Amino acid sequence: MKRIKSDKIIRDSALFDGYIYFESGKIAEITTEELPYDEEYDLRGYYVSPGFIDIHTHGGGGNPFEGRVDQIIDGCNFHLTHGTTTICPTVSAAEFDSMAASVERIEKAMTDPRVKGTILGAHLEGPYLSRAQSGAQCADFIQPPKEDDYLPLLQKHAASVARWSYAPENDAEERFAKALKAYGVVAAAGHTDAIYADMTRAMEQGCKLVTHLYSCTSTITRDHGFRRLGVIETAFLHDDLFVEIICDGKHLPPELIRLIVKIKGADHTALITDSLALAGTDQTHGFMQSTEFIIEDGVCKLMDRSAFAGSIATADRLVRVAVKEAGIELLDAVKMITETPARIMNLTSKGKITAEADADFAVFDDNITIRSVFAKGNLVYH
Repeated sequence: MKRIKSDKIIRDSALFDGYIYFESGKIAEITTEELPYDEEYDLRGYYVSPGFIDIHTHGGGGNPFEGRVDQIIDGCNFHLTHGTTTICPTVSAAEFDSMAASVERIEKAMTDPRVKGTILGAHLEGPYLSRAQSGAQCADFIQPPKEDDYLPLLQKHAASVARWSYAPENDAEERFAKALKAYGVVAAAGHTDAIYADMTRAMEQGCKLVTHLYSCTSTITRDHGFRRLGVIETAFLHDDLFVEIICDGKHLPPELIRLIVKIKGADHTALITDSLALAGTDQTHGFMQSTEFIIEDGVCKLMDRSAFAGSIATADRLVRVAVKEAGIELLDAVKMITETPARIMNLTSKGKITAEADADFAVFDDNITIRSVFAKGNLVYH
């Protein structure tokens, strides 16, 4: 039996002063009582949070998640040093066979003992996107859903595909959405030019999340004078629809972050890094699939600087920006990188410090700098 002692344990949206007892990778009890233990970690003065959950990241530490198995492992372990104990490696739009091969490599990494945290499975961001909202995704690979491609992949690897971002307007008969629902894959509307009617159809088939709200998501348009709501307004109107935001302080200004959280609440807003492989490196130039980008001003940009291409953020930076720049309460910011993504991904044993939950913890100071990380009950970073 191990225990953590802290006066700043983040539990049930409050700070708790006491002990966390855990063994065999699971939390046994949270209490103020002295119980038998074999090993203690005295973390008084530091916040002890559930381990961070990043459900949208393309890589880190120089490792792309479309790369080799060892690169996927190294990228996940890099993010772990910034508090991320649970992760969804993201695959960008590419030739479908290439995306399928990436899923197979992520599947191998999921059970590799070198992975210190938990890989939930792949997040496929494409190729069923909108060309009009392609952003940094390579438009050459964007196409409508094709059953001959996605069904065999789901039939063989559904357990290794955690989520799939797509443009609902290109799935008019909802056949793709129905397939995702049947195979238990979380459906998200992303890189989409959908109008309200498209979104409501998708939601009826289980679409529950908007991929990086305000980044490549449609807003109000006019059709012969009549206004039509887009993805952004649909997300604000429907309380049960989750949104994720790139909270790096670049993609969205602090005021907009504050507005989103005010409308959606911390219960339905998740923080994501959307980080590219160069996060955590000193490099200033790279590629995401076929898209070339540069890094300046703390963010990835297309070569012509016309738009952002992704972030170089880590999970701790997301919380820091939310709190220090956007003025979000710390406990709400932590919820948006722990409990809320756990609910989105239907994870009942993660995202909260409670009995029988996984013993995943991020330990940080008042500046939200990571000091220690526990994953599966093991101290994996200090």
